Amino acid sequence: MSSATTVRLATRGSELARRQATTVKSTLDSRRREVTLTEVDTRGDQIRDELIHRLGKTGAFVRALDEKVLTGDLDAAVHSLKDMPTEMPDELVVAAVPERAPSGDVLVTPDGRDLDSLPEGAIVGTSSLRRKAQLLAARPDLEIVALRGNVDTRLEKLLAPSLQREHQARLEAVGKLDEIVGDAAAVDNGDNAVDDADDDTDADADDADYDRSPEEWFNDLTDLERDAMGRKVDTEMDAIVLAEAGLQRSDLLETVPTHRLPRERFVPAPGQGAIAVTAVDSDVIDQLREVVDHPRSRIETTAERTVLAELGGGCIAPIGVNAILQGEYVHTRVQVLGPDGEETVEATRDLPVTDHAEAAADFAAELRERGAAELIDAAAANAATTDPGTQEDDD
Repeated sequence: MSSATTVRLATRGSELARRQATTVKSTLDSRRREVTLTEVDTRGDQIRDELIHRLGKTGAFVRALDEKVLTGDLDAAVHSLKDMPTEMPDELVVAAVPERAPSGDVLVTPDGRDLDSLPEGAIVGTSSLRRKAQLLAARPDLEIVALRGNVDTRLEKLLAPSLQREHQARLEAVGKLDEIVGDAAAVDNGDNAVDDADDDTDADADDADYDRSPEEWFNDLTDLERDAMGRKVDTEMDAIVLAEAGLQRSDLLETVPTHRLPRERFVPAPGQGAIAVTAVDSDVIDQLREVVDHPRSRIETTAERTVLAELGGGCIAPIGVNAILQGEYVHTRVQVLGPDGEETVEATRDLPVTDHAEAAADFAAELRERGAAELIDAAAANAATTDPGTQEDDD
């Protein structure tokens, strides 16, 4: 640590990562600590055209930041908890888990449809093996396509085709109206002809139902929608699935139509919606734990990550784990799926809060014996020989 009251935080450079790090910085600032943010490139950021599962076993967005902490160049690193591998260097500690954001997933569509309303064979984009399997379990007819990028990039890819079509239709409508007016002027034999042309023009405008010019329509778009207008998209999607927390932290949750996916069927990734701050120095750890740590969030995410660690396969198998502290128990739901969602091992259990980590490990061990191990081993074998799909990103 650079001084007794200074904390140097490492963060990824993405907009969402910086927002997450800023929340940690603000909490520390409020306690009269001097805090600096340093952006660190990660392998996940550097190789944007690779799917997450190809970036290494785990930690594509984590290792570079933690290396800065381990070497003493920086004091602590801020991560999306679900990106973090369950195996960490012994000296590295999760010093704080701030209060968690919503942990679930949302379906985002250009027109506000929910999952059941999507057309037969609809195309859905996701960057997650888990989400792919869960979607196919709910709707086997869906076509799932790989989707990467920051939260805003993914939204732009979804919105671009429909916005571009509407813009083109508005331009064409204006052209038709101009043509009608021009033809009417060319054959104008008196006031009646002009009046008739005006009537036709009004009727055409009513049919088109465009009450604004293309320029006025464009000016009323959000910044996200304007950026989407200029994006080229290879595959048009009917919907995408994102973490609600990523949308919320990016201030985009209210700008697009979303539907929450039920956590009973779409069990979130372990740690989803949570931030973790890692550190090595004992003084830094004490500061972070005192000021930043949220006990409820730590208990819930500890249960989730303990289950994941015991199950194994967190980077190559579709696994959902979600824990909610309810009084003296941690209600924990686990879902392990085959890649196409046809096979599922799932269960819920109330873990005693007094020894939730040990109870979570026992719960996971039982699930392995019930068939989860076979699904995970099959996913690992498939990943070693083929393109298994996609894995969790930082949304």
